[in-house]
Amino acid sequence: MSFEIPGKRILSSAQLAAFQSSVTYNTLVSYIEALNASVVGVKLTDPCSESLGIKAILHLLDRTEQLARETPPVENKASRFGNPAFRSFYDKVQQLAPSLHADVPNLDQNAIPELSTYFTQAWGNRERIDYGSGMELNFICWLECLEHLQIVAASDHTALITRVFWRYIQIMRVLQSTYWLEPAGSHGVWGLDDYHFLPFLFGSAQLRGHKFVRPKAIHDHEIVDELSKDYMYFSCIKFINSIKTASLRWHSPMLDDISANLGKSQLRHDKMYQAEVLGKLPVIQHFLFGSILPYEGPPASDESHRGDGHVHEGWGDCCGIPVPSAFAAAQKEREPGKGIEGPGIRPVPFD
Repeated sequence: MSFEIPGKRILSSAQLAAFQSSVTYNTLVSYIEALNASVVGVKLTDPCSESLGIKAILHLLDRTEQLARETPPVENKASRFGNPAFRSFYDKVQQLAPSLHADVPNLDQNAIPELSTYFTQAWGNRERIDYGSGMELNFICWLECLEHLQIVAASDHTALITRVFWRYIQIMRVLQSTYWLEPAGSHGVWGLDDYHFLPFLFGSAQLRGHKFVRPKAIHDHEIVDELSKDYMYFSCIKFINSIKTASLRWHSPMLDDISANLGKSQLRHDKMYQAEVLGKLPVIQHFLFGSILPYEGPPASDESHRGDGHVHEGWGDCCGIPVPSAFAAAQKEREPGKGIEGPGIRPVPFD
């Protein structure tokens, strides 16, 4: 098999439509559905077997977190936006990725450049110092490629979510809080997490058919804290509560709406993901196609191109006005002497 370094191919609505009816699109959707099905009723703390492939992947992730720990943020108090030290971390990951993949047992060494591209870009955008669902999707593409290359198998799906994917999310929280990564694209586009979508999809699968969890439990801080150890959905709620001061009804309205019927949340999240992530040009124009996940649509027309090889549709959906990280806002609120003062002025939470 010949491999290629993945690259962007989609720059128009016509190409997006072609992608949505392609084999690659169906492969991705089917893969996410299979991963999702593997964790129905499964706790994060439940025991599961870890194959050699799973252990190799976890080693890669451990090394990535170590790189972040070794790359502290630089002095940047004057800004509430992304910390430039993230670029140093990103460069380290990019440089080390090939050698990390070379240590994966039974991996075709010719596939390393293709895998390294997905892996590196799963951690955020180097130039904008931001992170969003497109980067999260790169991580899923990386897992799909590893399974295609038989490093992991269908029998590993549960471990890929409860061990590997959840480890990835934990490392991303480190990066988001350390480097104040900005939310990519529209702020709060789904009324979920500023950064992630898939933990809510997989997390709702974990809760499917749960006998005791009631819909409004997400509003009870004690229950959220207790269940966060076992369920990624509640862990994500706990994370949101830790950095935002207002009610979920204000900054995460979709979560609040879904909480009214937790039994239907799985279907809602699945449809939302296909519509708002895989079906949005501002997200999918950054999708990377290679040999394992090939592009099958029409070539881009000349009028689809802009000077940056990039298309902009609508306001704020892509590369719009930068939005400060919620971590930055939370940190500013904790600093003494930073309150808003003046006659008749009341402080308003940032998020």
